[in-house]
This record gives sequence, C-alpha cells and structure tokens, in this order.
Amino acid sequence: MEIKYCWRCKMDVPMLDKEEHAIASKLYAKGFKVLKKDRQERFKELLDYYNDLTGFGETEPNAIVHHAIGMYGPDCENCGKPYRTPEAKLCAACGNKRKITE
Repeated sequence: MEIKYCWRCKMDVPMLDKEEHAIASKLYAKGFKVLKKDRQERFKELLDYYNDLTGFGETEPNAIVHHAIGMYGPDCENCGKPYRTPEAKLCAACGNKRKITE
C-alpha cells in the first residue's frame, strides 16, 4: 500500500499493490453475489478489508477497485502526481510532457 494522488477522487488516497488489489478484486466480485439491497452490507467484506489495511475509512466500493498502484503511471517529474496510466505521455494535472526513455 502506498499513498498516491487519485485523479478521480482529487485527493491523496491509499493505493493497493498488486497482491492487495487481487484480494480486493475478489471481495468486490463476491459483493455482487450477496443478496442484500444495501450496498454497504453487500460490500462489507471489501470495505472492511480496505479500511483495516489502510485505516482510511472508505465508504465507496467502486473507489477501492480503482485505487490500484498498477493502474497508474509513474509520478510526474514536474508536479509529483502520478500519470493517469502507465502509458500516459502527458500529465493531466500540470500538462508536463513525460520524458520516456527506452
């Protein structure tokens, strides 16, 4: 887990590493099989897992799924916020053009 800026949430949030995200994804899928009307109850296992792991207090199951380090690129050399994808060539936050070395 690592604290990173999320462009969807517009704030720094705990981002899950590959192994943590794999567990969260399974719990997310499991939540769709729970026959309860209340979303908090359906995704309780996922919310509890993320909140216990991070101490963040997330209430939106969908947000947890996109809080994965692997979905984002490296930090921008100019502003420090992560590029939106690993392949992104332009920082959406500050407009910096990424210098990609091969």
